[in-house]
Amino acid sequence: MAARTVGDIEKIWSNVEGIKKLSDRVIGVGPVGFGLDALLTWIPIVGTGYTVGTAGWLLFQARQARASTATIAKMCGYMAFDTATGTVPLAGDFVDTFFPGQLLAARALQKEIAETHWVESTRAAAEASGEHLRHQDLLRSRPDLKRIVYLHD
Repeated sequence: MAARTVGDIEKIWSNVEGIKKLSDRVIGVGPVGFGLDALLTWIPIVGTGYTVGTAGWLLFQARQARASTATIAKMCGYMAFDTATGTVPLAGDFVDTFFPGQLLAARALQKEIAETHWVESTRAAAEASGEHLRHQDLLRSRPDLKRIVYLHD
């Protein structure tokens, strides 16, 4: 079931933050981080399974957060590259060790969550009460917000 409250969205953010750290930032050395993805990529089948599993989970979270098609496509691109490099013996494993696919996909989703004005109502109810116009005005006045999502639609 898709997120129905702002609290649900905050939980999605937190879940995505956790997978971001676990997969690509357990150990951080400056701008470079390593996590389970880098470690497991060296174990045939297991590493690919982990990458595919986390990709599916991140995409499920994106669906729950009603991410846009563009964000989901971006996430799929990062995760597809991460999965593809992990399937190439040795050279691919080396690339996959340093390519933070889960981190990039998670950041894309978190960016979209941060750029969204979440409303715990339906669009029809907001239009009937005149609140929709206020939400649109808020969107125009805040350049950091890009879209409105009515959580009860």
